[in-house]
Amino acid sequence: MKIASKDNPVRLSWLREQGLRMDAAPYLSGAFEARKLLERLPATERLDTLTPGGTGIFHAGRPLRRWVTAPEHGVRFFSSTDIMEADFSNLPLISKTSVALNPRLTIRAGWSLITRSGSVGRIAYARPDIDRYACSEHVMRVVPDAERIPPGYLNTFLRSRFGVPMVTSQAYGAIIQHIEPDHIAGLPVPRFDPTLEQEIHELVEEAAALRAEFQAGSVGATEDLFKTARLEELIDLRWHDDRVQDLGFVQRGLTSTTLRALNFQPRAARILKQLRDVDYVTLGEICNGGQLSRGLRFMRMDGAEDPHHSYQLVGQRQAFWLRPVGRWISKSKTSSEVLAQDETILVASQGTLGENEVFCRPIFATGAWLSYAFSEHFLRIRSGDSDFPGAYLFAFLRSEAMFRVLRSMSTGGKQQDIHEALRTQIPVPVLTAPDRERIAETIRTAYRKRDEADRKEDRALELLERAVLEHSAAE
Repeated sequence: MKIASKDNPVRLSWLREQGLRMDAAPYLSGAFEARKLLERLPATERLDTLTPGGTGIFHAGRPLRRWVTAPEHGVRFFSSTDIMEADFSNLPLISKTSVALNPRLTIRAGWSLITRSGSVGRIAYARPDIDRYACSEHVMRVVPDAERIPPGYLNTFLRSRFGVPMVTSQAYGAIIQHIEPDHIAGLPVPRFDPTLEQEIHELVEEAAALRAEFQAGSVGATEDLFKTARLEELIDLRWHDDRVQDLGFVQRGLTSTTLRALNFQPRAARILKQLRDVDYVTLGEICNGGQLSRGLRFMRMDGAEDPHHSYQLVGQRQAFWLRPVGRWISKSKTSSEVLAQDETILVASQGTLGENEVFCRPIFATGAWLSYAFSEHFLRIRSGDSDFPGAYLFAFLRSEAMFRVLRSMSTGGKQQDIHEALRTQIPVPVLTAPDRERIAETIRTAYRKRDEADRKEDRALELLERAVLEHSAAE
């Protein structure tokens, strides 16, 4: 519960300025203080006046959703959670017909995207490689007038510690929170010297380009691996085109390892056969001396948001985001085994079999992500063979083919897990040493670009927030 106190009073004049809202959010979230701070700046402009014709804040409205599986018939579609993802390879496809019926579903590069239902106020920047993708009605679009304000600068303000509280404070509703375009139209946007605004914009644009290169590099490494292994058929895997063969099949030669029909799924068995038709070594052999097991279970004691004394804990869902947001746990009460060693693959290993669930999707721990703690719900895959580096394994395991193979190895009831014995038998293409190193280096380069993008965005925020504080203090 949020309450006012003698140290944090709410004045009658504040109530009038907020339309006599009687809920706590606008007053105790930092939003009102941010607005008052911005009022002391020499120049601000309303958000809606910085969009084309003052009408560039909108959402798509409820569309007719027809889902497809063939890329030639669909457009990649973002949900409100998907806009926070780092890798857009696995987005669902909405039919081109649905987009044609509602063109407002389409987003363009340089727009700011704001979640407006449920978890309100998560903000992303539409980077160049997602231009003309489609996006849910639960995401508000802010279209900058590039003649009046640099798009990257506007996005940086909205993501800042001044913008986010003012956006989230406008939410209404009891169980499920919402905001509408009218609620944020009047947000005061600080204006500074054009040189500073352009510098911030260029940092954001450079970060967006690096993220696009990260995406292209990750996808390219996987395609390179399968092409080099002469397994081109597994690159564009049309999993849903032949689902009928999974019905009514016969399996002989059963052992005590498993009796579950899903573990003998013919479509997955065909992928495994193709992998075994080339030179391979099993995942269990590669990880001998490394790790192929679930993470450590541990007591979680909350700690301060201070990396010197606490770890930031990453769970299965947020592991796939650009930046995880969440709980900090005390280092003094937590084993260092919750960290991941460099080039460890972490596979979401508990969940359900929904098409859009992260269960059996992998992430790659390297660079800045080595400082995070990871929950026990990840399968940790770490090579024990220097000839098969973790980056090479990740290029293989991130593929759609391996996602389907891992799913076929499910075991358990409501919450699925990945069968301990079956996962050790996964065949990994050998290739030549130069091929493996080339593919691994492509992944490493992609993740270095991702870390560099984070640093550029952080620098942009630092420049904006310093300018706000310096100019407000001078007034």
